[in-house]
Amino acid sequence: MSAELRPDQSAMGSSRTLTVHAPSGLVIAGVGKRWGKTTILDGIDLSLAPGTVTWISGGNGAGKTTLLRVVAGLITPDQGTVSIDGVRADVDRRGYQSRIGFLAAGNSGLYARLSVRRNLEFWASLALVPAAVRRTCVNRALERFALTELAARRADRLSLGQRQRVRLALTFLHAPQLVLLDEPSSNLDDEGVATLLAAIDEHTRGGGTSVWCAPARDRELECDSAYELRDARLEPA
Repeated sequence: MSAELRPDQSAMGSSRTLTVHAPSGLVIAGVGKRWGKTTILDGIDLSLAPGTVTWISGGNGAGKTTLLRVVAGLITPDQGTVSIDGVRADVDRRGYQSRIGFLAAGNSGLYARLSVRRNLEFWASLALVPAAVRRTCVNRALERFALTELAARRADRLSLGQRQRVRLALTFLHAPQLVLLDEPSSNLDDEGVATLLAAIDEHTRGGGTSVWCAPARDRELECDSAYELRDARLEPA
């Protein structure tokens, strides 16, 4: 996903900073999705304010991943709209996706033969993080997810928990407004979960919006709202 990030000149001289979008919330309006004859999402309505954390649960096959992929702009809904800061994927895909960090469920997304640092650098280039601040952003992500000592190690030589921390680092790397997390604590030990929760807390305090999807809620997760997907509808939990 691309990011509209640019280096700016400061008033004091030539120092460069990372400019990010002003924080904004998420609006899901009447979203529906069918796979064949099966209704997966049926008129989903949800508004999430900036600086909030939301947990979405549901059994296997309830539609959690489909909902996240619709919000991420990876799946087009059959009906309804999704917007962030008034921007819609079907109108301005680049502007929309630049506002999102998406962690898919599973263990994919890394280039096996690249080092941790090179994976982050490659993703930063895809996200259009300016070259002038790319190293700073990568170093920040390495530190944030306790990966500095693993920076030179190839991705295929990491444990599953270490790989998950790298994938989380990619998700937060470009300072997105909205972070979508599909089972983010998978394969993480207690220290890894604490690191994830600290990143979400920092993101929230900065005005970002976070959505955590999982069958069961992490007992340490403090959220502002909780919902359950059941029978293709989203209900307060």
